[in-house]
Amino acid sequence: MSQAPEPNRVPVTSARASLREVEHRRSERLLITVPIRVEGMDRNGEKFTEETRTIVINRQGARIYLKHPVSAGSSLVIATHSGNRSAKFRVVGPTQPPSGEGGEWGIECLDQNLNIWGIGFPPPSSVEGICTALLECRRCHAIKLSHLSLVEHDVLGTSGLLVKDCEACGRLTSWGYKEPSVSLSPDDTAALVEETPAPPPETPKGSPRRSHNRVALQLPIRLRSFSGAEEFIRTENVSRGGVCFITERNYEIGEVILVTCPYEKSGQNIEVRGQVVRRREMHGTGRKIYGISYER
Repeated sequence: MSQAPEPNRVPVTSARASLREVEHRRSERLLITVPIRVEGMDRNGEKFTEETRTIVINRQGARIYLKHPVSAGSSLVIATHSGNRSAKFRVVGPTQPPSGEGGEWGIECLDQNLNIWGIGFPPPSSVEGICTALLECRRCHAIKLSHLSLVEHDVLGTSGLLVKDCEACGRLTSWGYKEPSVSLSPDDTAALVEETPAPPPETPKGSPRRSHNRVALQLPIRLRSFSGAEEFIRTENVSRGGVCFITERNYEIGEVILVTCPYEKSGQNIEVRGQVVRRREMHGTGRKIYGISYER
């Protein structure tokens, strides 16, 4: 069990940090339903107004349910029915993959001095401070020690990615925790793209070893991302710990994907959470090789 942070020291989290530990240091959250009206722009650039509700609220923001698909980084105007309070919020990202009925989103108030919920939260203690984490831009690979709100940490803990401004890219980009990533070895690529792969060479000293043996097996799978994308493809190889596949779609290292393997359209399927741990471009094809590790 990790020690409590020293007084007046900003706590730092990693991708393996416990959400409960961070929540203990942050403002209290309330699992409470507050009827709200949401106004904004959907992913198609069309204005919408929706009567909905909160799922969880805290001092900085909330998780809300929306039927309309929105984009991370976009702005929403939210008004409460009780007290007729309103404020502008930023969509931090999804906290559940959207379905045909809608999705859950983490939002954060743009004015931290406003409290539209009509609930008095206890003042933050000196230990709460600001949660910080070492993040990496998935576009330009810039690394930044960034302040995170509880809502942002929730989104990172569920979807694996967070949309933030990148000074180097000059735009909103996807960010994830900066952690050592494992790239595919040359024999992995050969086994995937050659019809008759040669026996793999001995693993060089110092190279990461897999904890599960892989089997060259093509199975139908379904992939669902927290952004709402859904894909039906086949595996290239599988193991007890994950799957490998080839696709034209873009997934980022560290992104959490919901995997159904094998997938049967009319059968009873089991969906599990996995994280993208490997990615390799197949030059000249527009496709990528991905490795997904199941979350334990």
